[in-house]
Amino acid sequence: MGNDSTDQEQPLISHLIELRTRLLHIIICILVILLCLLPFANPIYSFIATPLIDKLPTGSNMIATEVASPFFAPFKLVLFCAVFISIPYILYQTWAFISPGLYSNEKSLALPLLLSSILLFYTGVAFAYTVVFPVLFAFLTSTAPDGILIMTDINHYLNFILKLSFAFGISFEIPIATFLLVRTGFVNIDKLESNRPYIILLAFVAGMLLTPPDVISQILLAIPVWLLFESGLLISRYCEIKNDSQKQEDIDSPV
Repeated sequence: MGNDSTDQEQPLISHLIELRTRLLHIIICILVILLCLLPFANPIYSFIATPLIDKLPTGSNMIATEVASPFFAPFKLVLFCAVFISIPYILYQTWAFISPGLYSNEKSLALPLLLSSILLFYTGVAFAYTVVFPVLFAFLTSTAPDGILIMTDINHYLNFILKLSFAFGISFEIPIATFLLVRTGFVNIDKLESNRPYIILLAFVAGMLLTPPDVISQILLAIPVWLLFESGLLISRYCEIKNDSQKQEDIDSPV
């Protein structure tokens, strides 16, 4: 019995050692990218602030209301950028850790989903920066009452765009979530299609909860979420038809 207990502990210890090693690799990757980005912290912040600066009225500027904000705001941004850039490597390390325990059919499904989720997350963040931010800031700056000079704090602005970018990045994972729900049998496609009005309503509720309290950003999040849900349905329907045809071919083929 002592040997059995030792044999059971050895795989657990080896897994923990491997997990620690991969976590260290992830941390080192983030730190290396962070050190590479630090000299460019201020230009990176200026680039991220461009959507707002371009929409500010003449005479308005961004300000720092705290003593340490001119240092910590750019530093916080490059730390976020380091993690953002490291996402493919982080997911690779995660995949390398869990893949030995997966069956071959699970691996064939998991890897495309992993790559698609990375692409969709980056697409969501890029959509927020290139489409949502210019429209949103143009609307917000144009609604300021007469006599009010817009002076946005750099730290508050950073928190605002990080929250919004993360919301759009996660929201663009909707096709993956829809596909997985159908694939695992948690729901079927017909049920999702019959509940489409409620899902559209939920998309607008999510836009209200995840974005600032203005109609523009809520709509700019809700509509893509709805369209991404529809794309997830199409992908699920295509895979279902493909699987059914494959099963029919296996039945019809001679033994």
